[in-house]
Amino acid sequence: MVDDKLFVGMDAIEHRIKSLKQSGTGRLAIAVHPVVGNTFTPRALAEFDLAERDIRVSLRVQSSREVHQEVSAGLCDFGVMADEMPVVRLEHSELINEPGVIALPKGHPLIDKSSICAKDLSGYDFIALNPEDSGRRCLEVALDLENVSLNVRVETADAHTICSTVSQGIGIAFIKPLAAVDFIDRGVVVKAFDLDIRTRSLLLFRPGKPLAESAKKLLAFMRVQLARDLKLVKRYL
Repeated sequence: MVDDKLFVGMDAIEHRIKSLKQSGTGRLAIAVHPVVGNTFTPRALAEFDLAERDIRVSLRVQSSREVHQEVSAGLCDFGVMADEMPVVRLEHSELINEPGVIALPKGHPLIDKSSICAKDLSGYDFIALNPEDSGRRCLEVALDLENVSLNVRVETADAHTICSTVSQGIGIAFIKPLAAVDFIDRGVVVKAFDLDIRTRSLLLFRPGKPLAESAKKLLAFMRVQLARDLKLVKRYL
């Protein structure tokens, strides 16, 4: 009986110590849409060295609508979303503004072209983001002006799923350059697109909620990692 009480007491002490340690740990909550959250943000967090800074992060990979809701409700330090939601009553700035690129599977007939034009897209199966995606809408408007229509074979909400599908040879795609980083050596070839269709991601902040110093530092690391990743992709264009 005494031993049991001793063990229970030790467990309680260990639990309390753990709680105290956690309460002293810096905390960040960030909400990001998938193209930023799936692999880019983990790379930035690795460079940021969370253990050394003693920071715990809640990384929420969500739709742009959900990111918008999280920031609006004050449930995260900052958010990153695509430019498909209004930013009224939220502070915002641009994180990404890059021309989209074309992703091809290895061995595709267009592989030897230095760049891809609108008419090149006709006649090939296309892997597309969902119709409500702002990038897809901009692409289709631009292609309408060129009298080109897409033969959409697969639709999905996630840019990394698009790249994975392209790598399997199912079709070609228009993507944000950042989405290609993890697939350049995994069956995907990226080509410049002759149409300058911008792909944008916005940083969101709640007005009146000062950004923690750790959040500011993390954003600085994210910008450095972003520049590094985009430089890598441009080497292959």
